[in-house]
Amino acid sequence: MIDTLPRTPLRRDTTGLTAQRDPRIVHIGLGAFHRAHQAWYTQHANDNWGIIAFTGRSPHAATQLTQQDGIYTLVTRSAQGDTHEIIDTITAAHDGNDLTTLTAHIAAATTAIITLTITEAGYHCIMGTTPPTLNLNDPHIDTDITTLRTLIGDGHTALTTHERRTLTLTTVPARIVLGLAARRDADAWPLAIMSCDNLPHNGAVTRAAITTIAHHVDPTLAQWITDHVSFVDSSIDRITPRTTDTDKRTVAHDTGYLDHTPVITEPFSSWVISGDFPAGRPAWENAGAQFVTDINPYERRKLWLLNGAHSLMAYAGQLRGHTTVSDAMLDPEVTTWINEFWDEAARHLTEPDLDIPAYRVALTQRFTNPRIAHPLAHIAHDGSLKLAARAVPVYQAEHAAGRSGTASLRLLAAWCDHLVIQHRNVIPIHDPNADALTHIITAHANTPRELATTQALITVLDPDLAANTTALTAIHTMRGSF
Repeated sequence: MIDTLPRTPLRRDTTGLTAQRDPRIVHIGLGAFHRAHQAWYTQHANDNWGIIAFTGRSPHAATQLTQQDGIYTLVTRSAQGDTHEIIDTITAAHDGNDLTTLTAHIAAATTAIITLTITEAGYHCIMGTTPPTLNLNDPHIDTDITTLRTLIGDGHTALTTHERRTLTLTTVPARIVLGLAARRDADAWPLAIMSCDNLPHNGAVTRAAITTIAHHVDPTLAQWITDHVSFVDSSIDRITPRTTDTDKRTVAHDTGYLDHTPVITEPFSSWVISGDFPAGRPAWENAGAQFVTDINPYERRKLWLLNGAHSLMAYAGQLRGHTTVSDAMLDPEVTTWINEFWDEAARHLTEPDLDIPAYRVALTQRFTNPRIAHPLAHIAHDGSLKLAARAVPVYQAEHAAGRSGTASLRLLAAWCDHLVIQHRNVIPIHDPNADALTHIITAHANTPRELATTQALITVLDPDLAANTTALTAIHTMRGSF
């Protein structure tokens, strides 16, 4: 019980931490992954950079971290045991809705980098388009553009006291635009913005979201952003499951500190980065980060092999009664499907530096770590966006090569079945296209296995694929086989 655990709170004074870091990074999206990945890399860069972090939605994570002076325990969990490390790179944590504070930090001359972990949906872009395109039909984007026009459309960004209290911007790109307008109006210092989310061409997606909003608000601001802001691509990788109450009790027992917000992660980590940092950056390479000229091959490897397998397990695994990644990997049928999918993807990942055979071995070892409880239900969220990057491109490459792409299409069939089962069990669909998907399933409630139902669901994911009769028939035929 918690009453038998140590009562010493995890605070700077209780741990003896005295060094003050230089807060030069603004991060938005204060979740466990950021704290296991970018914050960890920044600590191990060993050059005293600090992070001012903002939540994406709820202020809860910021409140918890503030009570602990921004520090927390990172638990690296291998099959053999746990290691514990206090991470102190977050110098302050704030509610992402606090636009006055966020704007001030983005505008500060000391800020050199903005990093983001806001999920695929947080960019409000139409995924799969080349170049990436902001969804201007999104009501949140439309409302935020209207709000920004009242603030910076006439060339000023000074907020009255009333505006500070009442201003609301619901999307992260719009919040950044407000901050960049203030930065321009100060001394126009350059900086870098880097997405650390799992989506292809994340730097280009971030640029599209921010510059398009700026263009619709103030074209001169959009031009200033083009001239002074770099958008950096990154490919990130570290499995970080949600922390449970049991984890918190275990950490308190093992460390002697009562940490209300520890983070659990795996030993493996990877960060591949491509782009310019005009105002400087931490020496992340000291912690193992790779800096490359062309990130695309690394991005495809990660999205297709790791994330693609995760999605396959999330849908097919849950349909077969599994709840975690390691559980699903004990199912021979699931592992067969994963390897068939990897075979298809590997045919189109031919750059020697990628070392695909070794990467597959490493993934298998990571997925089978029984002490990392990575819930499949969480991985299943936002499927219509994720599958567009993880499964559809592999099928397209196989189709162009004259092959069936069966393993890739199987993933889409599992997604369709999973959506129907969720709806039948009255489980909300977590997806930016949830309304459309729910409408389709409801309208076809009496015919969930008919081809028309499959076609309607795939149309939400990719209209061109839904119009491909051969692919659609293959998807439909595999439905119900899990």
